[in-house]
Amino acid sequence: MRGTSSGFVTFRVSLSHKTCRAAVIAPSPRCHAGSLPAAPNNEAGNRISMTDVSGELVFRRGKKVGKAVYQNRALSKEGLSERLFALLFSGLVYPQIWEDPDVDMEAMQLGEGHKVVTIASGGCNILAYLTRSPARIDAVDLNGAHIALNRMKLAAVRHLPTQGDLFRFFGEANVEHNSHAYDRFIAPHLDASSRAYWERRSWRGKRRIATFDGNFYKTGLLGLFIAAGHRVAKLYGVDPAAIMVTGSQAEQRRFFDEKIAPVFERRMLRFITARKSSLFGLGIPPAQYDSLLTSGDGSMAGVLKARLEKLACDFPLENNYFAWQAFARRYPKPGEAALPAYLEQDNYATIRANIDRVSVHHANFTELLAGKDAGSVDRYILLDAQDWMSDDQLNALWTEITRTAAPGARVIFRTAAEPSLLPGRLSPALLDQWAYEEQASRDYTTRDRSAIYGGFHLYVKKS
Repeated sequence: MRGTSSGFVTFRVSLSHKTCRAAVIAPSPRCHAGSLPAAPNNEAGNRISMTDVSGELVFRRGKKVGKAVYQNRALSKEGLSERLFALLFSGLVYPQIWEDPDVDMEAMQLGEGHKVVTIASGGCNILAYLTRSPARIDAVDLNGAHIALNRMKLAAVRHLPTQGDLFRFFGEANVEHNSHAYDRFIAPHLDASSRAYWERRSWRGKRRIATFDGNFYKTGLLGLFIAAGHRVAKLYGVDPAAIMVTGSQAEQRRFFDEKIAPVFERRMLRFITARKSSLFGLGIPPAQYDSLLTSGDGSMAGVLKARLEKLACDFPLENNYFAWQAFARRYPKPGEAALPAYLEQDNYATIRANIDRVSVHHANFTELLAGKDAGSVDRYILLDAQDWMSDDQLNALWTEITRTAAPGARVIFRTAAEPSLLPGRLSPALLDQWAYEEQASRDYTTRDRSAIYGGFHLYVKKS
């Protein structure tokens, strides 16, 4: 699949952040999360269940994701596509999350005392939320690699000696002693399954943790496809990294119009992006592909062009670390431009003080909520998971959200297309208990620096 989709990846890196979201939410036949016996906390403070041990040590390719995304018979055309998609998304996909946490926290009005349930993905946003000192964050994911990454990030914040060490580990490239820092400070505090993941050796004999000695953000499906896209872009005479030397938004606009935009008119690019399978490497399953086509000029190339235009032009580069990863393939250095919140020096003490408030669960969203008391959750972050879901899955999810929601609870999510997908699909008995903040949602969509989604949506529980 990399060969068929790499030609447009660099121009749509932003759309590649569709984590194994359906797997995180859709009901599965595994044990109910709420019925699992309580497990002792490990030293890193993360609750581990039997589902973690059985699934993570082996990382059965595609099975956990597949339970959530399979909606068609295995031998049908659609069913084969779903199974290929699940296979591709059974390993590390997102070394970095691609939703803007500043927009998230403002929309949620996140503050002290709030109890939060979110999808884990790459984990950056979870750490950002800790700057607002919520009482508790439950992060869920069915992708074992993402579970291992989140648990390592938590252990790193706790046990690396200084903020500089944390930045070198997650913020810089080509720091050869990062794997030694892992061995000394992080590994002794990791649960067995996460440690097994990071210490597994490739056919070359290198441990997986050695990716942090180079550029971790060039790994995972997302990183590999961005890198491939950069190479293909250069075949058209375009170096995406050249946008980083522009000195103003006007110059960013000129670079996009003159260099990047014409590539989307190339016949080969339009031919490739017209096929659903070509976007699997960007995290876009067949159902979400169809949603995307409802916006723009009706072609996928047009949709991708519009989304990348926002990333390249609508925000100053010094304020947008998403653009740095997309175009420069790195984070800025301290003082060079904005960094993810968890890597900013000013946030370090607060995040470290609050790190024990996070629990990472190898489970799905609906199952986790089913084990919680009524009225016990204040904030929900669904990322773009609902784009993948059937009506039955949506209603099962929102049944649990509505039951567990405290008065004034807030739910945020993103969609590939612009409109909210809940009207007409969610039961009126459920939807009528929530107020949709339409104007605020439009504003948050405009201000989301990741620039990848058609819509950001905010729902507030009615009193």
